[in-house]
Formats: sequence, C-alpha cells, structure tokens
Amino acid sequence: MSESKPAKPAVAYGKPVSEADIASWNIDIRTSDGKGLPAGSGTVAQGKQIYEAKCAACHGPDAKGGPQYGTMVGGIGSFTTPQRVLTPGSMYPYAPILFDYIRRAMPMDRPQSLTSDEVYAVSAYILYLNGLIPENFVMNAQTMPTIQMPNREGFILDDRPDVKNERCMRDCKPIRG
Repeated sequence: MSESKPAKPAVAYGKPVSEADIASWNIDIRTSDGKGLPAGSGTVAQGKQIYEAKCAACHGPDAKGGPQYGTMVGGIGSFTTPQRVLTPGSMYPYAPILFDYIRRAMPMDRPQSLTSDEVYAVSAYILYLNGLIPENFVMNAQTMPTIQMPNREGFILDDRPDVKNERCMRDCKPIRG
C-alpha cells in the first residue's frame, strides 16, 4: 500500500513586471544635454530652505563643510592645480550630473526621497553658492543643461587602445579561461 504525497503547490515567483514598473526604476539622465531630466522646477530660495532642513547637518551651513563632508563651494579653477578643491562647481563638467547625484544618493540616510522639485531647488542653491547662476535662476529640465560649468573642457578623453575596440556581435568565439 502506498501513501499518496500531497500535490506540490504551483511555483510562483512574484508577479510579471510591467513596462510601468521598469520605467519607475529608469532614472538615467544623459548629463551632457540633460536628456531624461524630469518635469519640475526649483529656485535658489527654495533650495536654501530644503538644504538647511535636509542637508546642512552633514554638509554644514551654506555648504561650506560639515561634520561629515567637506565644502561644496569654491575651488573653481583648482582642478588643474596640486591643491584641488573637489566641489560640484570645480569638477562637474555638466550641471545635470549634480541633479543625478542628489536624486540618487541624497540625503544619505534617505536616498531617492527628495521630489524632483526639491532636487532642482537644492541643485540651484549649490550652483548659486558656487557663483554659477544668479539668485533669481529657475532650475528645470530646460535651464539646467544650459549652465556653463567651469571645468567642462577640463577632462581628457580616455584614448587607451582597449576603449576603442568594437564589440564582436557575430560568429563570436567563446572565451576560454
């Protein structure tokens, strides 16, 4: 006499992923021209308020350095000197990089918690403190890519031979280790 085993439940791993699900994770921004920047806007004054509430504890008053991090202001022109001061104003070649970084990583204890309007505003405040935009500047997807960053031409292309190789996509031979 054999005992019958209970039927195994059907395997189910989560639910199908929709295009909308994928779109919510796609937050890439092409930093050279701002493609992918979201709708929204922010001003320097709004950014100052948000900065003081959510950023100053780590970055210090007026972004001049705090208990966790050094200054985010100044250093423009120092990138080619032995005394480099690494700030968004001194080293970022394109302003949308600042938006991308703040949105992905800040505040450190709650990354991706800021709204697009808040990120635009904080970006405006930091770039204003660096003397790169006027106090009445309205930051949005159209204006941010127009900001001329001082170190835009300060980077060199990686011209090592291996970065120019074309990927083989036909009749590829397997790599053997």
